[in-house]
Amino acid sequence: MAREKLLGFTAAAAALVLGLTACANGSDEGGDDTASGSGEEFNFGILYPQSGSLAFLGPPQVSGAQYAISQINEAGGILGTEVPALLEGDEAGDAAQANEAANSLVADGADAVIGAAATGMTQATYDTITGSEIVQCSGSNTGAVLSEIDDGGYYYRTAPSDLLSAVVMARKIVEAGHVSVGIVARADDYGAGYAETLQGELENLGAEVSVNETYDPDATTFDSVVDAVSDGEPDAVALIAFEEGAQVIGGLLEGGLEGEQLFITDGLNDTELGSKVNADDPQIVNGITGLAPSAENEEFANGLAEFNPDLENFQFAPQVFDCVTVIALAAEAAGSTDPSVYVEELANVSRPEGTECTSFAECRDLIAEGEEIDYQGVSGNIDFDDNGDPAAATFEIFHFGDDGHEVLAYEEHSLND
Repeated sequence: MAREKLLGFTAAAAALVLGLTACANGSDEGGDDTASGSGEEFNFGILYPQSGSLAFLGPPQVSGAQYAISQINEAGGILGTEVPALLEGDEAGDAAQANEAANSLVADGADAVIGAAATGMTQATYDTITGSEIVQCSGSNTGAVLSEIDDGGYYYRTAPSDLLSAVVMARKIVEAGHVSVGIVARADDYGAGYAETLQGELENLGAEVSVNETYDPDATTFDSVVDAVSDGEPDAVALIAFEEGAQVIGGLLEGGLEGEQLFITDGLNDTELGSKVNADDPQIVNGITGLAPSAENEEFANGLAEFNPDLENFQFAPQVFDCVTVIALAAEAAGSTDPSVYVEELANVSRPEGTECTSFAECRDLIAEGEEIDYQGVSGNIDFDDNGDPAAATFEIFHFGDDGHEVLAYEEHSLND
């Protein structure tokens, strides 16, 4: 199994990072925290996009983490000790900078790292984090490739794999009556994995894939993919993109595609998408439909809005909240802040065999009473599988219309559907 394989880490780098971690986490001899209320602080680091193409996802991610920590501290902290402020690092959409930030979080003594936001940035950083035997949990990684990384069992995510997202996307396209589909995707592991699964499911549902094109996300022009779509004459196009997709959308619409024919992924779930496509005519995106992992949880949304009244975009905030909470519960179940100890409890605290509970305080109290628990996350039932992926997820179907960005519906799907 991939999660049990050894990491390909150089001996010198491993020794350096592990040494820093041992000092920072107090995990050297005599540093193991196994008793509740021993005073050992649990430090959360967060690796998120403060800058770069996914910077619009930064505020909901850091707010979701801070909100979870505030609820944990209101309940008395982890193992009776208040959780300090987040250690923050900027992934910036750049692999080198993301790994530099990851090294800083390790050196600063993070007991868990939330993030990265983008699949590619996790690929650039997991060696540094999980190789130091520190738990990494992302609330927004969806790339299917991450199910098979050599993480030693330390990487988890609360966002669904694209193996699930692409299946739901295909169903929505076919349900809308389309029979000939073009696929346009970023030329990276995220785009390629999503596109492959999407094509397979579209064909399983009886649709033809007339175009399947990738593009360099760093390109300055996307004329070639626009021309390929025009030549293929599909009646719908699925665009798998991040922020650069706004430029692709502009080209597709100028090339004659109608908004109703365009389906987009979560990397473009941005309330300001219209202005980014065409600042002079933001309504050019009207009719476009998209799919994104989400949560149908009004209580959480209201609580987060009260916690941060300035927050406008809530995307992936529930999943990040769940990363923080499930890690805190694992530490409670293990009686330790040491990642190499509490990691053994991460999957256990969300098992269906346990008693259902919905908050840190409620679940923590059940653990203290000797109960096995099944944490029901604000984003849905976590229930990690053997790869550290959630087995089911809630998706929002979002749309751009005369009133701007709106959510049309929420749908739950699992790999067993």
